[in-house]
Amino acid sequence: MFQDRTPRTRTMGGLRLLALIYHGSVRHVRKGHGNALVGLVTNILQAVIFVAAFYLMFELLGMRGAAIRGDFLLYLMSGIFLFMTFNKTMGAVIASEGPASPMMQHAPMNTIVAIGSAAFGTLYIQILSMVVVGFIYHAAVTPITIDDPVGAMAMVLLSWFAGLSIGMVFLAMKPWAPGFVGLASTIFQRLNMIASGKMFVANMLPGYMLALFDWNPLFHCIDQARGFTFINYSPHFTSISYPLLVSLALIMIGLMGEFYTRKFASASWYARR
Repeated sequence: MFQDRTPRTRTMGGLRLLALIYHGSVRHVRKGHGNALVGLVTNILQAVIFVAAFYLMFELLGMRGAAIRGDFLLYLMSGIFLFMTFNKTMGAVIASEGPASPMMQHAPMNTIVAIGSAAFGTLYIQILSMVVVGFIYHAAVTPITIDDPVGAMAMVLLSWFAGLSIGMVFLAMKPWAPGFVGLASTIFQRLNMIASGKMFVANMLPGYMLALFDWNPLFHCIDQARGFTFINYSPHFTSISYPLLVSLALIMIGLMGEFYTRKFASASWYARR
C-alpha cells in the first residue's frame, strides 16, 4: 500500500508523471481558495482592475497617441494578460514545494511534479481568465477581431514559458539565499511593470530607449503578440527566437541548479524562511 510502484516501461512512466502533474495542478488551482470559481473570479477582477487603471492613466496623461491604431482596450489587454501570465507563473514556480517540503515524503511526489503543477495550474487560470474577459468585452461592449489568433496564443504560451524558466533559476537559488531570492524576484516583478513594454510598442521607441528594454524576453513576447493581434502593426525590432532561446537556456540552467540543490536538501532550509 505504501510502496512506490515503478512503471515497467518508459511510456507508462511518462503517463504516470503527466497524471501526477494533472492532479498537482488541480491541487494548486484549489489551494488558494476552497472554491475554484472564487479563485477564478479573483484573478479576473485583478485583470479588470489592471486594464481600468492603465486606461485611466493613458486618458489622464494623454498617452493614447502612443497606442496602435485599433481597439484601445484590446491594445491594453494584449499587454496586461501576457504580463500577468509571466509574473504569476514566475511567482508560482518560485513558491512551489522544494526538495525538503513535507509533500516530498510521499513516494510518487518529486520536485518536477511540484514545479509542473504550479506552472500548469497558473497557465490554466490565466488562459481561462483571458477567455472570460475577452468574451465579456466582445459580447457586451464591442466586437473584437484578432488578426492571427494562433500566433497571439503562441505568444501567451511563450510568455508563460519565459516566466517558468526565470522562476526555475530563482527556485534553484532559493535554498542557498532565500532572502536574496525573495528580494530579487520582487524587484524583477516590479521592474516588469515598465520593462515589459505593455504601455508602448517597440516600433515607436528611439534607439537609445530600445536598448533599455530589448534584454527582457517579456518585452519581445508582448510586442510580437501585438503584431499578431493587430493587422496594421508589424514588429521590426523584436523577435520570437530571442525569448524562446533565452527561456530554453534559463530552464536548462534552472534544472541543473535544482538537481544539484536536491542533493543537499535539508529540513533546516524551511526553518530559515
